Amino acid sequence: MKKFLRNDLGQGVVEYALIITLVSIVGVIWLTLFGQKSSNSLNSASAALS
Repeated sequence: MKKFLRNDLGQGVVEYALIITLVSIVGVIWLTLFGQKSSNSLNSASAALS
């Protein structure tokens, strides 16, 4: 029974690692594609408020 629980916990850790990796990759791609546009929009909003 203990061996089964250890294997199950290891699988969960691997799944979380894969999810975190996928989210990180998507985040880097999003920032690469849309980062400058977002920065320009935020700078324009900041200038309008000040």
